[in-house]
Amino acid sequence: MKITQAIAITKLMETLPEYFTASDKAFVQKAYDLAAEAHTDQKRQSGEPYINHCVAVAQILTDLHMPAEVIAAGLLHDTVEDTGISLKLLKEEFGDIVANLVDGVTKLDSLPRVSRKDYDENGEIPPSEEQIRTRKKQLAIEAIRKTFLAMNDDVRVVLIKLADRLHNMRTLGFIKPEKQKRIAQETLDIHAPLANRLGIWQIKWELEDLSLRYANPEKYKEIAEQISDRRSVREEQITEITQHLQKVLTNAGIKVDINGRPKHIYSIYKKMVNKGKSFEMVRDLRGVRLLVQDIPACYAALGIIHNHWRPIPGEFDDYIAAPKDNFYQSLHTAVIYDDGKPLEVQIRTFEMHQNSEYGIAAHWRYKEGGTKQDSKYEQHVLWLRQMMEWNTDVNDAQEFVDSMKSDVFEDRVYVFTPKGDIVDLPAGSTPIDFAYHVHTDIGHRCRGAKIDGKLVPLDHIFKTGERVEVLTSKQGGPSRDWLNHNLGLVKTQRARSKIKAWFKREDREQNLNQGRSMLERELRRLSLHDINLENLARDMEFKTTDDMFVELGLGELSLNKIINLIDDGELEPDTITTSTPKAEIETTGAVSVVGLRGLLTNIAKCCNPMPGDAIVGYITRGRGATIHRMDCPNILQSNEKERLVKVSWGSHSRTYPVPIRITAFDRQGLMGDISNLLTTEGVNIIDVNVRVNQDKIQADTANIKLIVEVRDLAQLSRVLARLETLDNVLDAQRVKGG
Repeated sequence: MKITQAIAITKLMETLPEYFTASDKAFVQKAYDLAAEAHTDQKRQSGEPYINHCVAVAQILTDLHMPAEVIAAGLLHDTVEDTGISLKLLKEEFGDIVANLVDGVTKLDSLPRVSRKDYDENGEIPPSEEQIRTRKKQLAIEAIRKTFLAMNDDVRVVLIKLADRLHNMRTLGFIKPEKQKRIAQETLDIHAPLANRLGIWQIKWELEDLSLRYANPEKYKEIAEQISDRRSVREEQITEITQHLQKVLTNAGIKVDINGRPKHIYSIYKKMVNKGKSFEMVRDLRGVRLLVQDIPACYAALGIIHNHWRPIPGEFDDYIAAPKDNFYQSLHTAVIYDDGKPLEVQIRTFEMHQNSEYGIAAHWRYKEGGTKQDSKYEQHVLWLRQMMEWNTDVNDAQEFVDSMKSDVFEDRVYVFTPKGDIVDLPAGSTPIDFAYHVHTDIGHRCRGAKIDGKLVPLDHIFKTGERVEVLTSKQGGPSRDWLNHNLGLVKTQRARSKIKAWFKREDREQNLNQGRSMLERELRRLSLHDINLENLARDMEFKTTDDMFVELGLGELSLNKIINLIDDGELEPDTITTSTPKAEIETTGAVSVVGLRGLLTNIAKCCNPMPGDAIVGYITRGRGATIHRMDCPNILQSNEKERLVKVSWGSHSRTYPVPIRITAFDRQGLMGDISNLLTTEGVNIIDVNVRVNQDKIQADTANIKLIVEVRDLAQLSRVLARLETLDNVLDAQRVKGG
């Protein structure tokens, strides 16, 4: 082990950037010596010495040509968290920069107890496994938030964090499968998009490939084997293509370096999923990259290639004239090559290539260069800070991380103001998002929008290049409907936070009444009349129901969260009691029956229960247990209480028939609009009954009864909310008892 450690640190010292002075190298060696001593006798899950991980992180940072302080911080990044070393000692020995960088990647200082062992040792009642998992998730989110905030002070904190995550992903095979999937998904959600925003392609693609390997091992293996099977043929083709291109461009007087583009498994997987194509149909399996001296040479090379081979329509992108939001620059095109098959070509300068591979880290790779790189680095850092500045005041860690995922990591869309200014927004943004981006007051007073001169609804999703004009009222504020996720009116967390802030200034009594009204209406719409609101508030960790109503009125608590909580079956009414002992739970179909193994279950047609409803089982003669709603009249009036058994919803996926009633003013195309909406939501209609009242009092009111198949209560809530947005629809609600 000592020999392995010696080899690792020797390699690290040998690969330090050439411009490092003797003092820089001594500084890194000093950091290694302290880290090695601090982590003595500590092992990783693989059994190797823990210090090997620290050296590996430092090596990744070295490959990015980071300064000595950052490499030293990489070696020391776990000392404060996992050993007796303090930040004060690091500050004394290595200075403020190293200490601050280590602090930025160190998890929260005082973590509450989250293991059963901690409680057992103190003779206290330990939390449930679910509570432990929830708390650990909260702590992980808090740690991510801390890292993001530290990035605002020094972006190099995130580079260390990414290097740490990259090595952890490289060695993920030594931990439990369920933990592998959780970490892999977190990496895909947070760390790989972050590397992309920083423009560090080298780290981004490796994080994505490693994550897919553990998050979806079957698909990863399938694509990897297909790539491997075709490697020799593809390499021969790329060699022939490269030689041909080299000859054509050289004859035209253009100096060029040509390489085959590496094919990364995750990018192939994403294209297969997004475009619904098979492996054979993914176009850029054959691709080359051309590196030329300057920008004029880029366009000259593009012209020559388009003259020799037919371009594929819609496959040209000019990221030199219009760089991506992470400052990536290149020309992308695709042509039909001599063999009749597509060939993707990227053209860029050598400097652009360095920036695309190393992103913001390229600043340090040009340490001895001019001010051009420094200027680009400052622009990049300024852009990141502007993207984050609005949400540094967000106190809720989950909301903060969600906002980063939605507002910073998402793909971008570029739209124009009436004056021609470009506004950069996350893909999926709407006119309300645009209005709040321009100015908070414009957002509050937004009442409509025009796209290229034509009126559009507020849930219109922008496409790049659209010209947006916001229509405002002279006074007034936002609508609480804007915070309803089901309606899709707001995409960005930035807009949501400003809307919530507006409602926070409202009177508490007004918010309380509004929140109560919203919840009562939703429960009435879903025909949930047996929900104990006090239990609901307590399970959501509110002291009183009034506190819950106020949060709902403010927009801090969403109706979706409440419905999902009810849907998870966490509120167990105790109206029905049974003598059935608490024994093993047997899952049959979608219902779990306590104490009875192998019992058939059937859904009662008299009340049509669905996941989220409080339910009870009724033992029948020869047909197993029939599942009723807890408030079903047939159950409440039953004189055979001994036949009732406690049941709960299982985890198997299926759909449930649910009767709903829609009341609307009749108009042409009404049923077509309803059918189209349900189809868009993935909801099947299994029965329809329409009756139109054509008398003067009812004014041609249509009463439409449908039976639809939904997965759960949350989907039903969304469908009913969407139905009520249709023209002429007055009300849409679930019908109790069919």
